[in-house]
Amino acid sequence: MRGIKLISYSDTEILLKSFITFGEDIVKDFNGIFAFAIWNTKTEELFIARDHFGVKPFFYTIANNTFIFASEIKALFEHPYVSKKIDSQGIGELFGIGPAHTLGTTPFKDIFELKPAHFAVLNKSGLHIKKYWKLKSKEQNDNLSETCEKLNYLLNDAITSQLVSDMPLCTFLSGGLDSSIISKYASDYCKKKGLPPLHTYSIDYVDNDKNFVKSDFQPNSDNYYIRLMNTRLYNKHHDIVIDTPELASYLEDAVIARDTPRYGRY
Repeated sequence: MRGIKLISYSDTEILLKSFITFGEDIVKDFNGIFAFAIWNTKTEELFIARDHFGVKPFFYTIANNTFIFASEIKALFEHPYVSKKIDSQGIGELFGIGPAHTLGTTPFKDIFELKPAHFAVLNKSGLHIKKYWKLKSKEQNDNLSETCEKLNYLLNDAITSQLVSDMPLCTFLSGGLDSSIISKYASDYCKKKGLPPLHTYSIDYVDNDKNFVKSDFQPNSDNYYIRLMNTRLYNKHHDIVIDTPELASYLEDAVIARDTPRYGRY
């Protein structure tokens, strides 16, 4: 990389030395999920950035002429300059269009999030935010065979490139299309690389099979598709079954973990 030697395999070193070499342009070429901040001592500027789809969180506020940031809203509240105040627009969106919300906003007053595909430079003249990428819609001219080949390549590249890990790999297997596709490519990756079987996890509820009612929209329960996928995966599957009282006891923990009440499917 332009004569720069790496002394480790850490993301942090690669990130820092890439920034030293390429400056702000590094975000255009990064492939993955990220949220980071780098202080430039020479220019006395703070550079912050968030990945293309905003998978990694980045929250911030400016209080008492101080820029305060964190990956969780609750962490901001630990700072003595930050007060807990509800924002009327944020609360309105939470009840009206939740879990969606206006990008860059939160339910808390004067607390914001760096938008996906954006970076910012903080210097003596203020906070300057720029958008570095936008998803483009293009006409599909490939035939069916070409489309399948290209889709297979893109899915394999997108999924397996995120599987480099020092810890055992696992996926959530709900039986739905998204989780089934991710689990299939991930398990194939583990098998091809000679790694231990992929750990897959499914969550079910007590007596769900007894109470399930078929419909045109969902003719079979999720368990049917989970079992079907397990016959095709190189995996070690784990079923987690919870009851209603147990589910209710987790609601407060879920709100605390997400910082705000959420509903809908993720």
